[in-house]
Amino acid sequence: MTARILAVFYAFGGVTGLLAVLGSAPGSGRRGAIAAIAVSALLGAAVLVRWGPRWPRATFHVPVAGATGLIGTAATLAPDPLTALALASIIAFVAVDAFFFFRPVAGLAHLSVAVLGISTVLVLRGDVPVPTVLALDTVVIALGTVTRALAWRASSASRDPLTGLANRRGFDDALPELLAAAGRRGEPLSAALLDLDHFKEVNDTDGHEAGDRVLVRVADAWGAQLPPGAVLARHGGDEFALLLPGLTGPVALAEVERLTALHPGIGVSCGVAQHIQGETKAQLMRRADAALYVAKDAGRNRCALDGAAGTQLSTDLASAVAAGQLGVAFQPVVELVGNRVIGVEALARWDHPARGAVPPDEFIALAEQHGLIAPLGELVLRTSLVQLTALRETTGVQLVLGVNVSVRELVDPDYPQRVAALLAEFGWPADHVVVEITETQLESDAAVVRQNLETLMRLGLVVAADDFGTGYSSLSRLDVLPVQHLKLDTSFIASVTTSPRRAQLLASIVALADNLGLGLVAEGVETVEQDAELRRLGVLLAQGWLYGRPMAVTELAVWLADRSVDGAFSIAG
Repeated sequence: MTARILAVFYAFGGVTGLLAVLGSAPGSGRRGAIAAIAVSALLGAAVLVRWGPRWPRATFHVPVAGATGLIGTAATLAPDPLTALALASIIAFVAVDAFFFFRPVAGLAHLSVAVLGISTVLVLRGDVPVPTVLALDTVVIALGTVTRALAWRASSASRDPLTGLANRRGFDDALPELLAAAGRRGEPLSAALLDLDHFKEVNDTDGHEAGDRVLVRVADAWGAQLPPGAVLARHGGDEFALLLPGLTGPVALAEVERLTALHPGIGVSCGVAQHIQGETKAQLMRRADAALYVAKDAGRNRCALDGAAGTQLSTDLASAVAAGQLGVAFQPVVELVGNRVIGVEALARWDHPARGAVPPDEFIALAEQHGLIAPLGELVLRTSLVQLTALRETTGVQLVLGVNVSVRELVDPDYPQRVAALLAEFGWPADHVVVEITETQLESDAAVVRQNLETLMRLGLVVAADDFGTGYSSLSRLDVLPVQHLKLDTSFIASVTTSPRRAQLLASIVALADNLGLGLVAEGVETVEQDAELRRLGVLLAQGWLYGRPMAVTELAVWLADRSVDGAFSIAG
């Protein structure tokens, strides 16, 4: 829009210059020079129409300043005072441009240069009375003032008064322009919808003023870190919308995850979609909304990418799952009292034939978006049972198996029975299986999820809240969560040796879990110092790279043999 409006002013300025030449006194050699300036303005208009939409906004300072120079030069060359005034009056276009395109300070700078410059030119000519020059200045300044007021009013209609971001109207105005620009340039465009998790609870508990402060804090954090050209809007309530020109879906997903990590104390669910050529803006936003629903359905406080732009990878994943081509890595879980290896956590791995190792976060998100998470989960469980049963028969070691479960698996009423059937098939004791579900997923509104977890516990399986301490359940809901174990998030362990307050908090959680009869596992242990602090605080179970990295079952067998003496685990080994 900026390029088109400036092109119109350049075109009308050029026409005005030509008309002024025609109305000036004949016989002056300067008429040709003025006509050349007018033609150059018309050519400038053509350039703005053709290439201007691709320029960043800051670039438009150059053509606006250039217009001031052209007008001043033409007024200097005018053969008579009337023609000089006619040409000088074009400076009113600069006044409109300055305040319509730029912020107040920059607009005032352009207006000041234009008014002072054209006034100096007319006064130095000597044939234009000073009062007439001042009259022209008054008109130009009035136009600039009115334009600024109108631009501010129009902007405020598209702005959210609380956060200062664009509102829904501003977002809806920006989206077609960015779509058109992306089409012209052949560049990608992605959109994201972001929703603050459990925001209603903030308003209900602490009041709307506290909720407003949260919104402002989030808007300020994101707004300060936006990539160039991005448009961030408050879509309404606690929902934000983001447009990311030039970014593909996966890159936009990473960018959104970076932004949401700027305030770890506030959970955010977000959905990202990349524009597909030929679809409307409404279709793009519907796909972003669908991805947002996937993120919420998966337990909130996460980002999901719509799969429409990456169907090939999802197709490959479906084929790999159907063919049983995904692998499993096992990370040891140790009992600190006695230094014994008691179990392992099963972690899915996918080695794509063309891309190589695909990050678990990426292919698990794809599985959730494309209805593959249930067969993927079953494949991981079956593969783990096959491999660990063989290990048990070879070594006589009966390990506890921990498996990660998605809420999308738990919404199936038949899930517990399928798990029980698999355990029976391999003769695996139910009390040696830990079903791990993230704390945020435990907040699912689906009653069947809670029922299935309770059924699993009745069957003898152990249910653990994974990544505990990162969601909203926190300590206040420990007595009602359908879990028997808590797996402390790595963020607790990372600073336990450097933050006395974190150590004290961990000590309180240990005592509380003990009083409630809950098991406690510390994840992400990487140093001997962290291990020593966990032992001092009374943590009984732990896992992390200090004890063992995720490994294939063949490596696990060797690892167990090399690092165990009479069943005791040796850190030094």
